[in-house]
Amino acid sequence: MALPAYAGPAAFTGRTAPKVCTATASRSLFGDLMLCLFLLAQCFDGVFTYVGVVSYGVSIEGNPLIAGLMAHLGHGMALLAAKSVAGLLGIGLHLRGIHLAVGALALFYLAAAVLPWVAILFG
Repeated sequence: MALPAYAGPAAFTGRTAPKVCTATASRSLFGDLMLCLFLLAQCFDGVFTYVGVVSYGVSIEGNPLIAGLMAHLGHGMALLAAKSVAGLLGIGLHLRGIHLAVGALALFYLAAAVLPWVAILFG
C-alpha cells in the first residue's frame, strides 16, 4: 500500500512559508543573570504586593488591571496569574536572545515596583 502524497505549500501559493523559528540563541552569562534578576524582581513584587494589599486594602494597588483581577479572583490567585504570565514572557524574551530587554525590564520592576513597596512596607 502506497502512502498518499501531499502537495507542499508552494504548489498552492507559488512560494514556501518562511521559517519563523530559528536555532536557539547561544548561552550568555549576562542573559542568564538578567533572567534571574527579572524573575527575582517578579517574585519580590508579587510578595510585597500581596502583603501590601492584605495590610492596606486593594485600593493601594496602582495597576487597575491587577486590582480588577484581585476583585474577581482573590488577592493570591490574581497575583499568581499576573506574575506567572510576566515571568513566562520574560523567559520567552530570554530564549529569543533579547537579554538587554529582560535586563531593562528587571531594572524597571525594581525601580517602579519593588522599591516603592519596600518604602511603603518597611519605611
